Amino acid sequence: MKTALLIIDMQNDFLPGGSLAVANGDQVIPIINKLQNDYELVVATQDWHPADHGSFASQHPGRKAFELAELGGLPQVLWPDHCVQGTGGAELSKDLEQKRVAAVFRKGMNAQIDSYSAFFDNGHKNATGLEGFLKSLGVEEVHICGLAADFCVFYSAMDTLALGFRVAIIDSATRAISTEGYAKAQQDLINSGGKII
Repeated sequence: MKTALLIIDMQNDFLPGGSLAVANGDQVIPIINKLQNDYELVVATQDWHPADHGSFASQHPGRKAFELAELGGLPQVLWPDHCVQGTGGAELSKDLEQKRVAAVFRKGMNAQIDSYSAFFDNGHKNATGLEGFLKSLGVEEVHICGLAADFCVFYSAMDTLALGFRVAIIDSATRAISTEGYAKAQQDLINSGGKII
C-alpha cells in the first residue's frame, strides 16, 4: 500500500518570530526532515493569502486578532496578517529539507473564504488539486505533519478521510496553537476512523 507524507504549512510566519507563530513549531523541522526518508512520496502545502484576505483581523475595523467573526457564511477566527503572497513570512522555512518534496499545493488564495485543509477551502467550494494528484499516483494512505495541529493539520486529516484515504497524524511532528483544541481534534479524528501515530 502506497503511503504519502503530507507536510502542512511549514512557513516562516507560523514559526517562532513569525506573525502567527505556533509555540515550539521549529522543533518539528528536524523530525520532519528525518521522516521524509521513510516515504516514497512527499508533498507539502503553503498558505498563500492575498494582502486583503478576509480572515485577517486588519480587514475588520474595530476587531482584534483571535476574535470570532463570519466569512463566506462560515464562522471565522480572525487572524493576524500572515503568509501574504510573495512575503518572507509566506516562504517555506529554509531549514525544511525540500529536495524530496514532489509538489507544493497552495491554499487560501480566495480572499472571501479561509482554507485550512490541504484539499479544499473551508466551504468545500474549490479544490486544490491534491486529491487528484495523490490518487493518480496510487496513494492509499496519508501521514500528516506540520503546523498547526488543531487547525490546518486537523482539517486536512478530516478531508483525507472523507476522500477515502486512510490517514494518520504524526504526533511528534506537529504542534498546536491550543492544547485543548488539539486534544478535541485528536478525539474527533479517532472517532472518524483516523489514527494518531
